[in-house]
Amino acid sequence: MDHRGKPVDAESDRPGPVAGDKRRPASQADVASLAGVSSQTVSRVANGRSNVEPETRDKVLSAMRILGYQRNSAARALTLGRFHVLGVVMFDLSAHGNARTLAAISRAAQAAGYSVNIVCAEEQTEDAVQQAVRQLTDQAVDGLVVIEAQILDRPGFSVSTGVPVVIADGDPEHRFPSVDTDQAAGASAATQHLLDLGHRTVWHVGGPQDSYAARRRAAAWHATLKAAGAPVPALELGDWTAESGHRIGKALAARPDVTAVFAANDHMALGVMLALAEAGRRVPQDVSVVGFDDVPESAYFGPPLSTVRQDFEEVGRQCVALLLNQIDRQGGVRTNQVITVSPELVVRASSGPRPPGT
Repeated sequence: MDHRGKPVDAESDRPGPVAGDKRRPASQADVASLAGVSSQTVSRVANGRSNVEPETRDKVLSAMRILGYQRNSAARALTLGRFHVLGVVMFDLSAHGNARTLAAISRAAQAAGYSVNIVCAEEQTEDAVQQAVRQLTDQAVDGLVVIEAQILDRPGFSVSTGVPVVIADGDPEHRFPSVDTDQAAGASAATQHLLDLGHRTVWHVGGPQDSYAARRRAAAWHATLKAAGAPVPALELGDWTAESGHRIGKALAARPDVTAVFAANDHMALGVMLALAEAGRRVPQDVSVVGFDDVPESAYFGPPLSTVRQDFEEVGRQCVALLLNQIDRQGGVRTNQVITVSPELVVRASSGPRPPGT
């Protein structure tokens, strides 16, 4: 005690923290006292419980703001068995679809009161994925989302995590609950749209074959042509970039029999369109082009691009909802549960009838 009867910090000889001392973080008891409620009520509000009257909740939240109350996340995790953190493992952050899916997952997680930690696996191998999973679980996460999961040095996708897992777009064996955009339906719709416009066949600029989504789009293109009795041209493989679309587009532009092109994403479609313009072939009067993804810029291509729109927001919402359902039920979701999100064909000015005489 000092001469005023206040406690003293033995190491600094300065007055120590007392009730009301601004250097001591506010406690639940402080909030309860100011709000005129019990500590249990403060705890229910801090933990997002629903069994609190709105007026009481407002009083508690107001007291928290006045006192600068910060809930103790570590203590809360010990009490609830939750960290309110979700982990995301992905392989290619630069890919448009993966980035949009990640953004949608982050928004859905935030709306549910969770934060998101992200690790990009350097390779699509079992060791690299296991390392990414260990890195996230060491950070204490409640569950994991793996985006476009595939392991190239092993059949299927199977990793040990110790926490619930949901796969976004990429678990053909259905070893985990998953949310899957119907890539095949989207690619089939794009191909059939061009056939319905009278084109004898459709050329496809596919994505990299280490991409599960690209392989499904290519397979659906092939199956749609076969079902229609249309010739099947050789598959051209790009790498998702406009540069690869431009390179392939230059070769396609030199062929007078090419009148319709379906590109596996909008960026490659943009490259194809530039190559066609450079060769003096008009879109869609001479060659129709359809993309996939509906990137924000696709409506402003010259001409605006017909494409397949993926609902990334719905994929993110469903991934988080399915994962939280597992967490709440302590993994009690059947492993083969698949939620399918349907894409939408968006017809714009880049696709038109087959040119006369071709």
